[in-house]
Amino acid sequence: MFKMFNVKNLESKKFNAKKIMVPVLGLALVVPTVAGAAPVHAASATATTNVAATAATMTTMKASTTTPAVELRSALDHLLSEHFQLAVDSMIKTYEGSPDAAASFAALNQNASDMLPAIESLYGKEGAAEFGRIFSAHNKATDDLVKAQKAGNTAGVQAAKAEVEKFVKEFSAFLGTATGGKLPQAAAEKAIRLHEDQVQQAFDKYVAGDYTGAYTAYRTGLNTMFTISEALSTAIVTQMPEKFENTKADTPAGDLRSALNYLFAEHFALATLQMQEQFDGMSASSSALVTAEAGNTKDFKAAIASVYGNAGADQFEKLWTTDHINVQAQYVAAVKSGDQAAITAAKAQITKFTKEMAAFLSAATEKRIPEAGALEGLTAHENQVQQVLDQYAAKNYTGSYKTEREGYALMFDVGKLLSGAIVDQFNAKFQEPATTPTTPTTPTTPTTGTKTTVTMQIGSPNLTLNGKTTKMDTMPRVWNNTTYVPLRFLSEGIGAQVKWNKKANEVTVMAGNDTLKFWLGKDFMEVNGERQSVGAKVFADENGRTVVPLRFITGLLGWDFNVNSNNWMITLTKSM
Repeated sequence: MFKMFNVKNLESKKFNAKKIMVPVLGLALVVPTVAGAAPVHAASATATTNVAATAATMTTMKASTTTPAVELRSALDHLLSEHFQLAVDSMIKTYEGSPDAAASFAALNQNASDMLPAIESLYGKEGAAEFGRIFSAHNKATDDLVKAQKAGNTAGVQAAKAEVEKFVKEFSAFLGTATGGKLPQAAAEKAIRLHEDQVQQAFDKYVAGDYTGAYTAYRTGLNTMFTISEALSTAIVTQMPEKFENTKADTPAGDLRSALNYLFAEHFALATLQMQEQFDGMSASSSALVTAEAGNTKDFKAAIASVYGNAGADQFEKLWTTDHINVQAQYVAAVKSGDQAAITAAKAQITKFTKEMAAFLSAATEKRIPEAGALEGLTAHENQVQQVLDQYAAKNYTGSYKTEREGYALMFDVGKLLSGAIVDQFNAKFQEPATTPTTPTTPTTPTTGTKTTVTMQIGSPNLTLNGKTTKMDTMPRVWNNTTYVPLRFLSEGIGAQVKWNKKANEVTVMAGNDTLKFWLGKDFMEVNGERQSVGAKVFADENGRTVVPLRFITGLLGWDFNVNSNNWMITLTKSM
């Protein structure tokens, strides 16, 4: 995964707490992605510099939702979002003194334990042990906070909050160190603190009796976990590109799979909690959860519309709501009253839903999802939803949470299945262009001299000039589908001089008779005094190095370039 995580990205769109995943789906099917900035020409025909417009042919590779990097992202989607779901559920159950509170807290701790094998596979036994220590203490601090708040123990609340703050510091330091700075500690701390604030906000609103606000905050916080999983998978795959076969986690196909993961997982989490609250007679909370489910359905409908149009979305909504969402309340009432006829009737309606939805999905995906397979998956999902309630009603709370965790995990299999079918069906919409060189129509330099070759690789600090390798203190990366290279090392590697004006945030590159000026945070620059667009913002990476779009800078300096999409090796050539 080569999309670098950086603080500026975190502070803008990446950790917007109000972000909804559905627009990602629609955007992926409408807006083509571009690798690198578009070629830029001189702003004036009278400009004294010779600015070369690099010519390139864009080739594409088949998009996939099952690359090693996307699989990592999806696994983190599951574990991190389930942590949020179980944390809030456990806090509510503990505060209410519910008989399933202990089972809920045990499920939360089991979620943490389930993360350890993945951590060990990446960072060894010591890393996994440290992760487990930090996370276990965090879960206990959250539980202590709820108990102290319920008891009116102000000192206990403050002590627990101090432990939560300690967790934020320790865990962000762990992530920063473990990822070798690919996920900077400051960025990790910002993300983790946001998560803790969202957990607390959902709980505080619940305690205050603002159930609608509580479950609105719940939806927002759950969504944030999917954003965090994208950032963390980005950092890990950037750190270990070979382990993930040089694939990316933040591809359009990966975004689609994560968006559907979120929608399906949220549906299951809200449905099971709503049924429990209804069974326990918590009418106000149950009603607010029904409203939250309606929000999830609305987002689902928007996602379907972005792929299959409004007619398909309307058909989906009718099936999804009539014999599915609406019947849940009927089933709970029937179980609570012990009315076997009503239970049988509700199950018959749900069976009707599974058959009709299976036929819809098969037809919509042009049988990429076989109807029989869809029916099997939907039936398993509905059985798990019912079993969670049945076991809960029978006071088998440990069994209920075991089934709930299995059902939550199944939602990610469903997200994988549907996203894979959609990406296969509309593959061109999800493909990321790869660049191969073509011969420039107008040579920018004499072709009779000695050819100079510079190579760099995404995720590697090595720069090789005509066979001689030097180490850079930063690395090329891909960010927002644009390949960026460190300006100083590239410029000096090809014989240019670089100066930095800290006060003005200005970088000056002197190449032959040409003077280029860039400014951090700006998407324009100057060539011998003539302003022109860079096509993407210039920024400083986590090592403080200025990075610029590869296509643009090589075009300015008259170099041909190629990015090998198999190993992400960048090759620059120029006849000197």
